[in-house]
Amino acid sequence: MLLDNTKNGFILKSNFELKKAYFLFKLISSRTLTNFGKNILELSLKLKLPVLFIVRETVFRQFCSGENLQESFKTVKKLNDKKVKSYLHYSVEGLENEKTYDNSLKEVIKSIEFAASKDILDFTVFKPTAIASSDILNKVTEEKELSDFEKGLYDRIIDRFDIICKTAFENQIKILVDAEESWFQGAIDDIVLNMMIKYNKQSTIVFNTSQMYRHDRLKYLNELKKLSIENNFHIGVKLVRGAYIEKENKRAKKHNYKSPICESKDATDLNFNEGAKFILSNLDNFSLFCGSHNEKSIYDILDIMKEGKMQKNNPKIWFGQLYGMSDNISFNLAEEGYNVIKYLPFGPIKEVIPYLIRRAEENTSVKGQTSRELELIKRELKRRRSN
Repeated sequence: MLLDNTKNGFILKSNFELKKAYFLFKLISSRTLTNFGKNILELSLKLKLPVLFIVRETVFRQFCSGENLQESFKTVKKLNDKKVKSYLHYSVEGLENEKTYDNSLKEVIKSIEFAASKDILDFTVFKPTAIASSDILNKVTEEKELSDFEKGLYDRIIDRFDIICKTAFENQIKILVDAEESWFQGAIDDIVLNMMIKYNKQSTIVFNTSQMYRHDRLKYLNELKKLSIENNFHIGVKLVRGAYIEKENKRAKKHNYKSPICESKDATDLNFNEGAKFILSNLDNFSLFCGSHNEKSIYDILDIMKEGKMQKNNPKIWFGQLYGMSDNISFNLAEEGYNVIKYLPFGPIKEVIPYLIRRAEENTSVKGQTSRELELIKRELKRRRSN
C-alpha cells in the first residue's frame, strides 16, 4: 500500500482548496513569516481590527471543522463517507481561572454527549489545562506542599477529571487526555492512571497521551503494564512524538536540569517506534491510538500488524492525524480498511486563535512535515492538470 496516493489523499479537496492549502503551508514553512503573521494577528485583535473573516477563510478552514458541534458535524459526515472517523475537540486554550475551567468542563461534557448521540463518533478529547491550573499541577508534579486553598483547587481538578471520565464511561465514548509540558505532566499521569483503574475495567474508555520525545516514556509504558496486571484494568495510550521541544529544552537550560527530551530526532523516532512495538506486543493489556504524521512509523506499525496476523480493523488499534494535515495517510489507510480518525478542533474563531497559532508554530518547528505537505499538494495538482 502506498501512502503517497494523492488521488485518494486529497479526494475531498477541490483545486481551489488545494491551492489555498499550498499557500498556507508555504507561509507556515517560514519561521520568519509565521512569527510576523502571529504578531500582526495579535496586534490586530488588540486594536479590534476586522481580521476574523480573513482568519476564518484561511487557517481556520484549513485546521478547524467549525465554530460549534452542529457545524462541525457536517465535516464529520463528509469524512465518514470516505471511511475516516472523527473526534471533536473544543479547542479553546489559555484559560486561567476557575470560572473558565468550569465553562470548559461543560463544553467537554457537551462533546461527549453529542458524540454519544451520533453513531459515527467513537472518541472525544480534552486538554488538561483547559480544566486545571498548570501552577497547581506543577506543584503536585514536583511534590511541593500545597496550601489548604491550593488543596481545595486540586480536589476540584480531580473532580473535573472524574466527571469527564465518568460521563465518557456512562456513554461508552472513548476519551483521550492530551499531553502537556513535562513539568506538570506527572500530576496528570497520576490522575489519569486512577481514572483508568476506575473506568477501564471492562473495556478501554480512558486514554492517556505519551509524548515519545521524552526519553523516560518507555519506562512509563512498562510501569503501566505492570500496574494494569496488578489492578486488573485496560490501558489506553495515545502515542505521539510531542509538541513542546523548544519550550522543554529552553526551560531545562534555564533551570539547570537534564532535558527530558531525547538527544536527537533519530532517538525520538526510535523511542516512538519502540513504544508502538511494545504496545502492539501487549494488546491484552493495551489499546493503541497512534497519533503520527510520520509515514515510516506508520509503515513499521503496518508491518508489525501483518507479521502478527492482526486484523486491519482491530478495535484496539487506531491511526490518528490532525484535520487539515497528512490527508494522504488518513485516506489511504482508511481505503485499505484500517481504523483511521481525524482530530477536529472547533470553537468560536476568536477563542481558537491560540490553538491556531500553536499549530502554525509546531508545523514550523517540525522538520520535513510542511515540505512533505507542499510536495504532495504539488503532485496532486499536476496529476489533475494532466487528466
